[in-house]
Amino acid sequence: MSTTALERGRAAFDSRAWETAFRELHLADQEEPLDVEDLERLATSAYLVGREDDFHRSLERAHQAWLGIGERARAARCAFWIALTLMLRGEAGQANAWLARLQRLDESREGVEHGYVQALLAEQLFRQGRMDRSEESAFDAVRTGESFGDTDVAACGRFQLGRLLICREDIPGGLTHLDEAMLAATHDELSPVMTGIVYCGVIAGCTKVYALGRAVEWTAALSQWCEEQPEMAAFTGSCLVHRAEVMQLRGAWSSAMAEAERARERTSVAGRRGPPAEAFYLKAELHRLCGEFAEAEGAYEQAIRAGSDAQPGLALLRLGQGQVDAAEAMADRLVATTTAAVRRASVLPAHVEIMIAAGRIDDATASCEELSDLARAFESELLTAIADYARGAVLLARGEAPEALAALEQAFERWQQIDAPYEVARTRVLLALACRALGDEETARLELDTARSIFERLGAAPQIAGIDAHRQGEPMRQHTLSRRELQVLRLLATGMTNRRIANELFLSERTIDRHVSNIYGKLGVSSRAAATAWAYEHDVL
Repeated sequence: MSTTALERGRAAFDSRAWETAFRELHLADQEEPLDVEDLERLATSAYLVGREDDFHRSLERAHQAWLGIGERARAARCAFWIALTLMLRGEAGQANAWLARLQRLDESREGVEHGYVQALLAEQLFRQGRMDRSEESAFDAVRTGESFGDTDVAACGRFQLGRLLICREDIPGGLTHLDEAMLAATHDELSPVMTGIVYCGVIAGCTKVYALGRAVEWTAALSQWCEEQPEMAAFTGSCLVHRAEVMQLRGAWSSAMAEAERARERTSVAGRRGPPAEAFYLKAELHRLCGEFAEAEGAYEQAIRAGSDAQPGLALLRLGQGQVDAAEAMADRLVATTTAAVRRASVLPAHVEIMIAAGRIDDATASCEELSDLARAFESELLTAIADYARGAVLLARGEAPEALAALEQAFERWQQIDAPYEVARTRVLLALACRALGDEETARLELDTARSIFERLGAAPQIAGIDAHRQGEPMRQHTLSRRELQVLRLLATGMTNRRIANELFLSERTIDRHVSNIYGKLGVSSRAAATAWAYEHDVL
């Protein structure tokens, strides 16, 4: 028996074959206008294949149809979805118009319509920075959603509460609300569109606060959800970015690069306004770690055009290129202008590294201490490992090798538990320098050899060059330092700041900065500690 386009569309919808559902329902609508239930099916299918304009048109028709038969609650739900998706893609004017239309349907403030209004107000107020009012609306959305059994509204409110608490630096409380929202998503309690919104929003929140375990767990769940719906285009770009971030941490750099590129392609297929900045930034980071600086430069520029500030990666790129002045200026600006704790947590590790390279150990110490405070506040194993590594690097730069060794051993254990091979290898390099400072050359050599093998497997060319600069037995003639650079290096190795070196040599501090930058570039190192170690190895003191 032959089936109609409408029957085929409904069947495809029920089996989550979204492209097929959209095609058949659209065809059926052309043959004869769909009834209101099927219009909603058409709208959902349209959204999930990236056709947001068709989504809005279908929901507008459904909204009018529900109003025509007196179904105010169903009409309100359509208005809610139109307003929310417009708001999420930054079209505030149209979103506000639909919010106003929805508010007129909420005259009694006693029905489920009130939950729709409050969820939208919570999002609007959050975007305006009116956190207290946003929190009130989010709580109201949760209460109303639970009272009327509308899981979409309740989950939306819980996600908004979690995000608000994280912004207020109540990380544990925020994660609890995010977990509750995600529980509804993973148990198939939400509509397909809300499921995707919650998945992506919660994972992004977990990533920002370094809740690695949750991010990995929820990313795996999102990946499975996307794979079960191969015709879905919406949300798959975000899924691929999150998967790529986990792959990068776990050392699967080639796979991470491929996933980031797929994310860019899928976002374009889904009809979004522009390519995802996160995908470009991730590609830039991978190129930078591999020493592909020209490619990294291009990817950072693409990320900036897509709406990212490309930091702190761009500052670290300048450091890797030996442009210490530029890196220092960027890092100082970031620390001076970044106020949110979540964002500072991503900026401070780079600031520590750059300040050590610039010889500003006191500034590195201050940032390291703040980073440790944030790690305790976030209760994050990942951020604690980052803070331990930073503390070890600062102590080593201060010449406090025994204390540095203790901090680095803690970082090493945590990185191993997290399964982050690049960070394990970086920590091994600093452990080697600390051992060498304490006279233990054999352990230092073993640590460097092990680190080098990891970097070789990953393809981390700059780190390999840095380790080679640390090795003993390299002929003096290979360093090609000028006489003035050797003079600066000898003073740098005594622990002098760039300012003191400038006074000693009757030069400007800017000139000394350039000399230090050139020394780093020629020796293939990126810190004062590494340059000092090289000087000891090659007997130039």
